Amino acid sequence: MSQAVKCLILLAVVALLFVTELIPLAITATAGAISCGLLGFIPAKQVFSGLSDSTVILFAGMFVVGASMFYTGLAQKIGGVVVKMCGTGENSLMFGLMMVGTVLSSCLSNTGTAACLLPVALGICAAAKIPASRQLMPLAFACGWGGIITMVGTPPNIIAVGAMTSAGLEPFGFFEFAWIGIPVSIAGMLYMMFVGKYLLPKVDLSADQEIEQEIEAASTSSTKQIISGVILALVIITMAVGIPGVSLEIAAITGALVCVLTGCLTEKQAYASIDWVTIFLFAGMMPVSAAMDTTGAGALIADWTVGLMGGSPSPLVVTAILFILSCGLTQFMSNTASAALLCPIGIAIAKQLGADPKAVLMAIAVAASCAFATPVGTPPNTLVLGPGGYKFMDYVKCGTGLVIVAFIVSLVVIPVVWPFFPAN
Repeated sequence: MSQAVKCLILLAVVALLFVTELIPLAITATAGAISCGLLGFIPAKQVFSGLSDSTVILFAGMFVVGASMFYTGLAQKIGGVVVKMCGTGENSLMFGLMMVGTVLSSCLSNTGTAACLLPVALGICAAAKIPASRQLMPLAFACGWGGIITMVGTPPNIIAVGAMTSAGLEPFGFFEFAWIGIPVSIAGMLYMMFVGKYLLPKVDLSADQEIEQEIEAASTSSTKQIISGVILALVIITMAVGIPGVSLEIAAITGALVCVLTGCLTEKQAYASIDWVTIFLFAGMMPVSAAMDTTGAGALIADWTVGLMGGSPSPLVVTAILFILSCGLTQFMSNTASAALLCPIGIAIAKQLGADPKAVLMAIAVAASCAFATPVGTPPNTLVLGPGGYKFMDYVKCGTGLVIVAFIVSLVVIPVVWPFFPAN
């Protein structure tokens, strides 16, 4: 049995445990990483490499920065203002959070956007007496589809541009992704407002009430509230501007350190604010994703799928199948890995059919950002897992419909904007 097949079997076991939650998600992910090392899929030194990944560091830093807004009471104050503006209705709050998440993530990192908005969203939910589980998943999804709008919004877009450049093709422009990103975003918001909200769980407010009680017990002041707000604003601005030498994780960790040094929260509170389930879940799945790449398991799936298309299929059929494949892989692999794996395949197939690769690559890139059906498909989904009290199947129930919506919109819009056989 080849390493690729063994890796696929391991992935199936991990997926089964994720769905059933027979054991905690973080333990499943960590055990999957260890298994990859023991089975020789990856070097032993890479088994825990996910814990040092920049995204994990970003998570930890933003958890602390966000917690400072709670311990000073600023998040609750912001929440009160937003509630007065939007009312206490779930629909109006959901729409407002999704709009903000979509707009910010179109130019900022979708991970950074979700991390920055998480404490604000929790504050709003606490002020409006609405379970966080009713708002955090829509926010995470919005950060996901918002990233599709521009070239820098999400890694798959950059991967697609790089693949085109390497192949000697004219790459997509900076805002060319908006032709599909905006329709998908609009369709996504409509889906969540009219369908998805009925599939969201209603987790009680006990966790939020516990946080509020801690805040009431702490001595807060308007000065510390201002300081924590300024720190968050500076972190966001730094991430947006992209100062040379200052990465997202450096900005987040620096902000976290300043929060502790200025007394916005204590060192013990900072440690307690980090959601370790999120950290180990994300870090554990990174080696599994790497194993799919190094063993050829991901390529095996791609080759098998492409083989099913036969001789000379319609470019629309090719695009649809590659969309489904990319979307399927990205639920468990990183979106970057999914796009990097499939973009060269898409270009080769398009050239063989004499079709314009742009339509095919756009479908692959968009699908790689549609990791809505699992909590491990994209960092924003993982980020809200703990605070929202979600289970694995909550993502499957709500996110699967969103994936279908994105698929339909993409197959309607993409061939119109980028014809497979453009007129000379």
